[in-house]
This record gives sequence, structure tokens and C-alpha cells, in this order.
Amino acid sequence: MLMWLRMAPALHLIFLLIIHRVSAADWGVNYSPTQFCALQNSTMTIRCTFTYPTTGYQVMKAFWNIDQVRYDGDFVDLSHNSEYSQRLQYLGDKQQNCTVRLSHVTKKDEHDYYFRITTNVTKGIWIGIPGVSLDIMCVLCSDLQLESPERVTEGDSVRLTCKSSCKLTDTPTFIWYRNSHTLTNIGDKLNISSVSRREAGHYSCGVQGQTYISPAVYLDVTYAPDTPVISISGSAVIMSGDSVTLICSSDSNPLAEISWYKGETSVGSGRIFNISKISSDDSGEYKCRARNDHGEKYSDPVNLDVQYPPRSISVSISGSAVIMSGDSVTLSCSSDSNPPAEINWFKGNKYLNSERIFSISKISSDDSEDIKCRARNAHGEKYSVAVILNAQCEFMMVQ
Repeated sequence: MLMWLRMAPALHLIFLLIIHRVSAADWGVNYSPTQFCALQNSTMTIRCTFTYPTTGYQVMKAFWNIDQVRYDGDFVDLSHNSEYSQRLQYLGDKQQNCTVRLSHVTKKDEHDYYFRITTNVTKGIWIGIPGVSLDIMCVLCSDLQLESPERVTEGDSVRLTCKSSCKLTDTPTFIWYRNSHTLTNIGDKLNISSVSRREAGHYSCGVQGQTYISPAVYLDVTYAPDTPVISISGSAVIMSGDSVTLICSSDSNPLAEISWYKGETSVGSGRIFNISKISSDDSGEYKCRARNDHGEKYSDPVNLDVQYPPRSISVSISGSAVIMSGDSVTLSCSSDSNPPAEINWFKGNKYLNSERIFSISKISSDDSEDIKCRARNAHGEKYSVAVILNAQCEFMMVQ
């Protein structure tokens, strides 16, 4: 650092003697750093050392000054300034250390700072030129920026970096936030070795002890679909003619494309699959597939069991077309229904039995009354057309 020496005119001869006996290298002030960038309300420490000829010289006063401000021709001691007296702490001595600390710095503190000493030899002023410049420009929120990838895939390694547009002299302690909640991570970099979907969100960074934070950046974590799950709206029992809605749900990012299958046949697409008037033909196993750029998954199948009352009931007769007295005759009752119907046989209005097959071992003229079957389940019942065997043991169907 350069040294300025200011002398009163009457002291010119003394100054020449000093220069003759002492080399310029014997005087010096060293500031570290010379450009200071600090955060508002933070504390800055200017490290400073000085040298002077120890033989014949004694430092009488050591202090700091801003902008070479004078009063009555002399440099002003900054510690006497009411705006600095409570915040300025001289940490040095009168030997070599001239370090100073200034707390709660604000925009008003942007000045050039100089260290000054006076000795017992002359009334000259020794002051370190140039001084230390303090910059408080990086107090603005916009000066903190977060660098982050816009989109990552689950399982990737991710690094987020907090930067200031101004190079801070003292390295601050950076803290991190996700969705406005403080994280435990500290430092200008946030490393996530294997990112998960739970770590997606709005990230921002700030400086510990400060009130402002950087603008938030959204970290978008993409991933393949989870195994889809099908839900069925409506009653637990599906009746023919009902409206049935199937909903396929799968967590994925980006949103998955949904396709529907009945067995192996594609029947639709979209998250919701609706059958407005379901029939027995729609019974079967359904599944959905969720697919995006990262993979695909199929749901477990769900079975649509469409129920309905008995229909298409009929009686068939086994044996010869001509039935003779004494022959054995077997009648079979069939019915389309879901759930399967209970079968009952009647001769006229007389109940016979509850088997699907009704047998007459030796038919006679007594069996000439009409015989019919009834199919019944929880949803209804239906009778077959009556079978009439006449006395000649011929048979006919009547309504």
C-alpha cells in the first residue's frame, strides 16, 4: 500500500531527515481485502496490518477514517461518529494490527475506509491510500439466485446451487427451503444423491441470519406410473341395464395415458370408462394400463358380474318321440340367469321336486296332466311352457 505523508511547512527539514534515515519500505498499511462486499445487517471484519520504524517512533494514535473526511484540517476518527460509535470495534493495537469490525452494515455504510496513525516524532498524518471500499449492493433479494435443473427423473443425482450476483467477501452460511419449510442442509450447494418424487417442490435459498430468500425454483421429479388401481362406482351388485363407471388411478409424472382392456381386447381409453346400459355380454374381466415416457403398468383385473333374473326357460324331453305306457321319461329344465336359478317342478299346481332333471320311471295315463318347471333367483322367477302327456302317452307343448 502507498503511504501519504502530510507535513506542516515548518516541519520540512524534519521530514527530510526522516526520509534520509528511514526507507519507504519501513512504512506501510496492508488491507485484506481492499474491496468488501457484505450483506445488509451482517458484520464485516477488515483485516489490517501496518508497519513503521520502531527505532525512535512511538504510535500515539491509531484509528479509522471514511472518505478522508477532515475536521479543522485533521482526519476524523470514525469512532467519534455517532452513526458508527456503537457499531465500530477496533480489534487492533498500536504495534502492527489494525483490524476493525463493523456490525449491522447498511446501504449508508458504502464508503472508502482508511487506517491512520500518528507518532511522537512529527505532527504528520500517516494514512493508508487507497483504502477499503465497501459495497452493499448484494443486499437485494434479486442478488441471490438458485440454479437447478428444470426436470429430473426419480433416482437421478441432483445438485442445486445458491449464488449471489455479487461476490461476497465473507462466505455466508446458506440455508435451504422447500415449499417454504426450512431444510437441515447448510451450504451454497444442495446435493440429493437419489431424488424421489417426495422431494419435488419449490426450492429457494437464503443466508442464515437474514430475512430475505432467493426466488423459488420448482424441481420437477418425473417417474413411471405406479401399478394402477380400478374402482367401480355404483352398487356392489350390477344388474343388467345399469350404468357402470370404472375409474383407473395411477400416480405418475408426467400424467399417464390410460387404456382399457376386456381380456386381451382394447375397449377404450381415458381415466374413466363408462358402460351406460350394461348387459350380460359385458360381463368379464377388465383391466387398465397406465403408460408414460418412463414406463407402463397394468392394473389387477376386476370382474364385472352382470346379474339378471331367469330368462329363456325351456323343457326338453329325452327318449323316443313316441312314448309308450311304461316307458321311462326324463325332463330337463334349462334357464339363462345370473346368479344361477333354483329349479322347481310342478304337475298342475302340485310341487314335485327341485332338481334340474325330473324323471318318470314308468309313465302311465295318470301322468297325463301338464308338467312345467320354474326357474327362480334373487332377481325374479319365470315358468316354462307346460308339457302335457296324454292318455295315449303322446306328448304336446301348451302355453
